[in-house]
Amino acid sequence: MTNKTELFLESRSKKNVSDVRSGDTVRVHQKFKEGGKEKTQVFEGLVLARKHGKGVSATITVRKIISGVGVEKIFPIHSPNISKIEIKKRSSVRRAKLYYLRTAKGKKARLKKKEFFEAIGETETPKEVVQETATPSVEVPQN
Repeated sequence: MTNKTELFLESRSKKNVSDVRSGDTVRVHQKFKEGGKEKTQVFEGLVLARKHGKGVSATITVRKIISGVGVEKIFPIHSPNISKIEIKKRSSVRRAKLYYLRTAKGKKARLKKKEFFEAIGETETPKEVVQETATPSVEVPQN
């Protein structure tokens, strides 16, 4: 039997949450009220960390550079104020927390890019991508 706490938390969690990881470039659509109107604000940046697992209290830390100043926001994934989270790009990273990017500059601040179909988890490669990435075989004369 499930207890009341589990039933309450299950009712608060979203069902269609995307698999956001550290190293992803995401667009977070956040709803807020201004006056009597409800508006949506978009915050696009790099996910530095995902915390608190996959439960209701799960959060992501997103970093963005605005006018040369780094801005970080922490978004609760299951919040009703978050309308959607779009994954724009996925990078291959070897750490769970990318806090070192706060001080990194130049080439050290770059992340290796993954192919997007790999990032989403599709098993088959799209035919358009295969045709674009395939290089024609050219014989090079050897001296």
